[in-house]
Amino acid sequence: MKKEVKEIDSACPLRKHDAKSFGVAFVLGVVIGLAIIIPGVSGAAVAIMFGMYAALLYAIGNILNDFRRCLAYLIPIGLGAVVGFLGGFIVIQKLFGRFMFVIVCLFAGLMCGAVPAITGEIKGEKRTPLRLILLVLGVLLPLAVGGVSILLSEGAVSVGGDTFGSFPIYMFALYLPLGMVVATTQIVPGLSATAILMACGQFKPILNSLHLDYILENPAVLGLYACIGVGFLGGMVLISRLFSKLIEKRRAPTFFFVVGLSLGSISSMFFNTDMWEIYVGWSEGGNPTLSILIGAVLLVLGFVGSFALTRYEMGTKM
Repeated sequence: MKKEVKEIDSACPLRKHDAKSFGVAFVLGVVIGLAIIIPGVSGAAVAIMFGMYAALLYAIGNILNDFRRCLAYLIPIGLGAVVGFLGGFIVIQKLFGRFMFVIVCLFAGLMCGAVPAITGEIKGEKRTPLRLILLVLGVLLPLAVGGVSILLSEGAVSVGGDTFGSFPIYMFALYLPLGMVVATTQIVPGLSATAILMACGQFKPILNSLHLDYILENPAVLGLYACIGVGFLGGMVLISRLFSKLIEKRRAPTFFFVVGLSLGSISSMFFNTDMWEIYVGWSEGGNPTLSILIGAVLLVLGFVGSFALTRYEMGTKM
């Protein structure tokens, strides 16, 4: 037993939260919660920028083996995620499509300003052909996911509709692996849960079904929520353990791929189904001038604030 405890301690990247780290973890959780709702935002990419990616993977992947420490580390992140998800959900339901562009610009600025924290993970590492290929593939993957979601958007709407019309048994079975896929987007940087759900034709039905009146009229939808929730939790643990092992055994190649995913996710924020609908609206006579100006201002403000915070954090760690 003592030997097992020592092995866990030596491999454990977790540190007990103080007031500052608790607050940072809570903010990270808020962003992760928002990432599930806002198109193109990657919660894992943000975790890298906060310097908490490895610890987050360990805490989720080892929650059963090292329950007390992992739970203590995850509590502020979990609280923040609930706040971010509920807040983002309320905002998206009310403002969906109207101010999406400026919201994405703000998040893009925040992510751009934190790029030094991402690239710092591979600073000083040898640039081998394999690692550079992994970096390029990482950049391209989020863009490919966004492109596929756009190509499938018309079919997705016809399959999913605006709400769930019926609840056949196979849907409950399919929502378990769908939950695992959504969990993967929160672990693998650069992947967007919203883009995946849109590609599957399930984003709008889920979003529009989260109303008390609809739930009371269609209580079977709670079964779908339960299935996607179980799949999500199981996927978080399994994928986190996998990535933790990859980082432990092949850290440099894994982080070249992860850094590519993180950088690609910034571009993919402007290349997904929701953003494409906005661009189409502009091309059909909409006036984008005010949105572009406000978006540009928010992008710059987000970049400046995030860059200053990143430099400060990196300076305190040196």
